[in-house]
Amino acid sequence: MSTTYAEFLERRAQLAHGGGFEPIVMPEHLFDFQMQLVDFAVRRGRAGLFADCGLGKTPMTLAWAENVHRQTGKPVLMLTPLAVGFQIVDEAHRFGHDAALSRDGNVSAPITVTNYEQLGKFDHEDYGGVVCDESSILKSFDGATRAQITEFMRRTPYRLLATATAAPNDYTELGTSSEALGDLGYTDVLTRFFTNKNRTVSNRSRFAATSRDVGWRLKGHAEVPFWQWVSSWARAIRRPSDYGFEDGPFVLPELVERVTVVDAGREDDGGLFDVPAVGLAEERAETRRTLTERCEAAATRLADADAAVAWCHLNDESRLLAQLIDGAVEVTGSDAPEAKEEKLAAFTRGEIRVLVTKPSIGAWGLNWQHAHRMTYFPSHSYEQLYQAVRRMWRFGQTQPVEVDVITTPGGQNALANLHRKADQADRMFTALVAHMNDAAAAPARSYDTPLEVPPWLAS
Repeated sequence: MSTTYAEFLERRAQLAHGGGFEPIVMPEHLFDFQMQLVDFAVRRGRAGLFADCGLGKTPMTLAWAENVHRQTGKPVLMLTPLAVGFQIVDEAHRFGHDAALSRDGNVSAPITVTNYEQLGKFDHEDYGGVVCDESSILKSFDGATRAQITEFMRRTPYRLLATATAAPNDYTELGTSSEALGDLGYTDVLTRFFTNKNRTVSNRSRFAATSRDVGWRLKGHAEVPFWQWVSSWARAIRRPSDYGFEDGPFVLPELVERVTVVDAGREDDGGLFDVPAVGLAEERAETRRTLTERCEAAATRLADADAAVAWCHLNDESRLLAQLIDGAVEVTGSDAPEAKEEKLAAFTRGEIRVLVTKPSIGAWGLNWQHAHRMTYFPSHSYEQLYQAVRRMWRFGQTQPVEVDVITTPGGQNALANLHRKADQADRMFTALVAHMNDAAAAPARSYDTPLEVPPWLAS
């Protein structure tokens, strides 16, 4: 089949239509900016909604799923982090959607909700669409789980990714979302739009970031095409005013960060006195030596809290915090999935005073505006800190959120690194919104303008 030059250029521009349709229903409970984003995602068919915490990703994804269900006559599967499903089902019922949890692979409602770990029990042929809630969590799964999710999505016609941290520190991470939606693969994104002085592209598995991908930057001539391409399948928003709407109730309360530096109760083995850690190995050793002191400091900070979370990273930290904090309940990786869900849900309902857990277990997707106190042991992961803080510091929170960071002299290196990454992420998201607005507002390219051929060429 012959192809016109205009069609060839259109394909090369990576702006091909995603196979969406005109919205069938637009729920009246949505805010004006949410309606605009849902309209875009439905018309696109396969889209990304990168909305900051508390902007209503759940009602938007439910509205998208409702439209896909009515269009296809099939249910939509919504994948969520652990223990988030019950929260989504509750919101769905509040907004008038027919949704239900399923943990055995059965189609339980037009909007069927399950957690990522249960996906292997479901058949893609049963569903007209799939939603990946908190989709940035995909890169934290092992290779087999990521491959399973990718394959399921590849065989589903309509797809939606929803997250607040699509690219927390690096624009190249937008390639992971593109790959999940069936657009350009991660490596294709790098080679088409980015350059690296090392001239290397890692042979990475889908969604898996590697150290070899560090240092990529947009090619000078590719910046505008890159943002035009991203804006063809995704929208990013931090506040309604990003799209010209009134912010109204979407204003964040104060965030109070207090830093406590504790010293080790014993010297490093073989040393006459303790010295600050230098480098990752020494930081880890110092973290072990100060485990008791840090946990005691965290327990003191939360002694008078009505509802709080003590975040940790090590199993020994988790056990000790649970022993030291009155009324604390520990959620661990070794807990059965049902037990994890019940404990996280109980804290959400206000039945647990202090929750002790790791960011990798409980920092994605849950709404904890009923609480505004937490302690945190810093690591070098900015996304984990961001997600942990945002469980409470989100639109709808009425109290200042207090974060007590407990660290060590050597751990201040990690804290400084987190602050640097936070500043970088803030600038990146601001630029992301601005670039996407500019690209979305730009007139579509036209390749049908008549050209005047010189007489010498025409003859």
